Amino acid sequence: MKRCLYAFLAAISLSSCLSKQDVLQNPRITKREQPAHRPHKHEEATPPPKLTTSLSGLTYIEQYKDIAIAEMEEYGIPASIKLAQALLESGNGNSTLARQANNHFGIKCTPEWSGGKTYHDDDQRNDCFRVYKRAEDSFHDHSQFLLRKRYAALFELDKDDYKGWARGLKAAGYATNPKYADLLISLIERYQLYQYDRPETRDEKIQREAVVQTEIVENKAEEAPIAQTKAPVRIDIHEVKQGDTLAAIARKYGMETAELMDLNGLKTQSLFVGQLILVSQ
Repeated sequence: MKRCLYAFLAAISLSSCLSKQDVLQNPRITKREQPAHRPHKHEEATPPPKLTTSLSGLTYIEQYKDIAIAEMEEYGIPASIKLAQALLESGNGNSTLARQANNHFGIKCTPEWSGGKTYHDDDQRNDCFRVYKRAEDSFHDHSQFLLRKRYAALFELDKDDYKGWARGLKAAGYATNPKYADLLISLIERYQLYQYDRPETRDEKIQREAVVQTEIVENKAEEAPIAQTKAPVRIDIHEVKQGDTLAAIARKYGMETAELMDLNGLKTQSLFVGQLILVSQ
C-alpha cells in the first residue's frame, strides 16, 4: 500500500516539473496559458524612437551623380557644379529641408512657384522654401531655376568649366556668401567631382545654347539685384561629426565662434551631423 502511495506521489511531482522543452517536444503535454502582458499606460503612449542615418559626402554623391549627369547633358550645367551646390546647400542631404521637403538646393519660393511650400527662419523669419515630391524634382528644378537672364552668360561656358561656373554663380548673385565660388571649387576638388563632367563638340554646344537661351528669353522673370562680391580668402570645409560643437570647430581652425557664425550665415550654434561648415585659414 505504501509502495503504491509513493508511486502516485512521484508521478504527481514529475508532471509538475516538466520543462518548457518537454511541452514543446511532446504534443500530448499541454501548458497552461499565461495571461498576455498588458503594458502600463505610459508604455503605450511612448512610441519607439525614430532612428536617422546621416549621409556622408561620398554616399550622397553616389546616390545622386547620375541625376546630375542627366541634367548636365540637357542643360549644360556641369554635373560637378550641381553636386557641389547640392552637397553644400543640403549638408550631404542631412538638412531639414532635404529630409522633409526634398529641397536639396535651398531654393526659396518665388511669385511663379505653385508647388508645395514650407517655412523656416533664414535671411528673414519664416522664409518660404519650395517643397518637392522627390529629390530628383529638386535637381531638375534647380536647372529650371537657373534659366534666367541673370545666369544667361553661364550657359555660354563649356559644360566642363566648373571654375567658370562657380565664379559666375557668385557674380550673378546665386548666394550672398562672399566665399561661395571658392567653396564650390573646394568641394569639387575634394571629391573629384570633375570626373562626372563631359566635354562637348562645338556643334553640340551651339545647339544646346540655342535651346537654353530660347527658354531663358521666353519663360523666366528677373529676380532681385545681386550682392556685391568681396575679396576671396583661403578657405576650407569642415564636415560636422558626432560630438562637434561650433566652439570646438572654431578653436580647431584658430577662429572665433562669432566669426565662424558670420562666415557661414549661422544665426544659432546648433549643428547637425554631416553639415558642411566653411572655415578660413
